[in-house]
Amino acid sequence: MRLHSLQLINFRNYKERTWEFGPDSVVLYGPNGIGKTNILEAVYVATVGRSYRTTETADLIRFGAEEAGIILQFTKKDTPQKITIRLAAKGRKDIRLNGNALSQRELIGTLNTVLFCPEDLQLIKGSPQQRRRFIDMEISQTSATYYHQLSLYNRALQQRNRLLKEYAGQRSVPLLEWDEQLATGAAYLVKKRLESIKKLNLLIDLMNRRLTGGKENLQLRYEQPYSAQGPVTEKDAFLQLLQESLPRDRARFTTSVGPHRDDLGFFAGPVDLKKYGSQGQQRTAVLSLKLSELEFIKSEVGEYPLLLLDDVLSELDKERRANLLQFIHNRVQTFITTTDSEDMTGLSPAMLIACREEVTADD
Repeated sequence: MRLHSLQLINFRNYKERTWEFGPDSVVLYGPNGIGKTNILEAVYVATVGRSYRTTETADLIRFGAEEAGIILQFTKKDTPQKITIRLAAKGRKDIRLNGNALSQRELIGTLNTVLFCPEDLQLIKGSPQQRRRFIDMEISQTSATYYHQLSLYNRALQQRNRLLKEYAGQRSVPLLEWDEQLATGAAYLVKKRLESIKKLNLLIDLMNRRLTGGKENLQLRYEQPYSAQGPVTEKDAFLQLLQESLPRDRARFTTSVGPHRDDLGFFAGPVDLKKYGSQGQQRTAVLSLKLSELEFIKSEVGEYPLLLLDDVLSELDKERRANLLQFIHNRVQTFITTTDSEDMTGLSPAMLIACREEVTADD
């Protein structure tokens, strides 16, 4: 997969700007606050239809403008493609692939990317929601069915929680229909997650050994806080657990069973890295995870995704930075933001783009 050009219109701090990219990696360098990350953010929006930095579409539109545009041309499996996205401060997004309208759900999987940003270095120590978001987005990029089932599950979950609040204090709550939907969706989602984690485990251990010189093993484990007997994967088992948890759910007005409560554990042998891993071990594990994500998507779709490195190299020590650059060299088209292009020694050839303050005649 290769990105050829990106055009931004009234996106963040850019009034109108076009970049043409060659096949090599791209280094976007300049001082902080100049708009380097905005370029990567636009590519990510073209991947999933939303930003990784904000939930508000209006935040993406240049101050004083009512709309913003992203036009991105790329090649996937030797086929030229064009994504056009119009963002409106009021109203829905307009997303098009080669001129044909798409929903946000249909967009996902069209352009494959792996994003690595400073927040990801907190993936192990952070909230379970961060780890669920990671596995859900990774699978969704390679399976439209998974993303669709995840959307259906989340809608059913919202309805169940709404009824728990609406019928607070009453003797019975009409939950059977929603429990059926949740149990069906939960069984599919968990099975797909376990299947993907099995593949990831083959890759992540290999990557971690490469980064540590063979010193440490690394394994992901799927964790369900409501099950002590191993992963629950069948509809009937989820139905039973939902019924058993009903008194607790009614008291808390929320659903305590299902994949929305599940988590990922990172283990070096028997050691839980979240509890006992050093900062160096945790960062190496996250880096191994991101490199494994590249290989996972390649194995699923047949080619490497784009790699977006958002101001992350400065957060890695010299050895980890060198290992990362060595891995991606001549393998993956990578877009890197940095304040100092000297950090990119070891990534050659690379296209260097100096980012400067955007100045226009009417500003």
